Amino acid sequence: MEKVFSKAKILLPKKGLDMSKWSVVACDQYTSEPQYWTDAAEYVGDSPSMLNLILPEVYLESDGVEERIEKICRTMDDYIKEGILTESAPAYIYTERTLANGKVRKGLIGAVDLERYDYNKGSKSAVRATEGTILERIPPRVRVRENASLESPHIMILIDDDKCGIIEPLADRVEEFDVAYDFTLMQDSGSLKGYFLSESAGEEVENMLDRLCDIDIFNAKYGTAEEYPLAYAVGDGNHSLATAKACWEQLKANGADVERHPARYALAEIVNLHDTSLEFEPIHRVVFDIDTAAFEKFLKSRGAEDCAKDDCGQVFELITGGKSKFMKITEPTANITVGSVQNIIDAYLKENKGTVDYIHGDDVVRSFAAKEGNAGILFDVMDKGELFKTVIFDGALPRKTFSMGHAADKRFYTECRKIK
Repeated sequence: MEKVFSKAKILLPKKGLDMSKWSVVACDQYTSEPQYWTDAAEYVGDSPSMLNLILPEVYLESDGVEERIEKICRTMDDYIKEGILTESAPAYIYTERTLANGKVRKGLIGAVDLERYDYNKGSKSAVRATEGTILERIPPRVRVRENASLESPHIMILIDDDKCGIIEPLADRVEEFDVAYDFTLMQDSGSLKGYFLSESAGEEVENMLDRLCDIDIFNAKYGTAEEYPLAYAVGDGNHSLATAKACWEQLKANGADVERHPARYALAEIVNLHDTSLEFEPIHRVVFDIDTAAFEKFLKSRGAEDCAKDDCGQVFELITGGKSKFMKITEPTANITVGSVQNIIDAYLKENKGTVDYIHGDDVVRSFAAKEGNAGILFDVMDKGELFKTVIFDGALPRKTFSMGHAADKRFYTECRKIK
């Protein structure tokens, strides 16, 4: 059986380079804070850096973006020719990311087979999206990847290892492994350590990962009768993985060697859903420029009713005119509250004027909802233990269902891999 997640030939900067200037946060962060990227550029200066190999999305619609993309591709080639990057033998890297709050997130870097990934809702592939993929977000990213010779991951893929027996035990074996890197991340984002797994440790991990794809074990665990297992759920970077998939499908259509072409795979980090550092945060809704009384009436027409805060079931808080009440979905249309409510919001906006935005933080929502014509909706945090079951039964979750940590805690680009 072909492996879904496997070793990769990983490129890292040559010894002696300043890794704090090399490693840069995911390109889709700080999109409303251009100063972050200005500060990063000033800190990096003329040093070799991943900042020169990525296109921060804050600049995606800026003038000169095509020239910027061309320069990125040239710089990738230069870094390879000049020996700034050196390639390992096929390997896994075990990572320990110390977050800004001091907690440590453990992960494993390897290559995911794009033939085993399908981001479409209702997918039965081994690797699936957890949230709806916005197709309009893919083409701009394809422009960056299609001519690139290298990739670097901010993709984080989750496994549901409630026994914590695959990645976590590696922490007790780091003395056996060669150090790949150990440095402090820029802009108060914590630190990062990486270790190349030994041959024996890599084989043990592979055997345990293969069990995630065993359909009998899968069905026994989730009480299902599925034909195909969900082994890997994309937590962060789904649109980047979808971009890699789109580019690979185009290469296949143009006659690429399916068995040997490196672009069939994408470099990614897998993290256990049950890692103690991994915290889900709710993403709330604010519906703007509406008749709030009509909106509440619409909610009730779709099965929502007033309830107590601690009532069971799909409960949410509705805020209009600075006043709040708790409501409950009596006729759920999704496995989780945010899915049922999002379906109602979408139906309302299809028939009425108004817009919806996705907001972090209770206070921000309450501030917006205090203004006339706006309605705020607050959700409790999703139980991360329900993630896999929800994706299995409902398919991809509604867009903006949850967030995995703050921007500073997102994955930093550090490793590279050749895709040509």
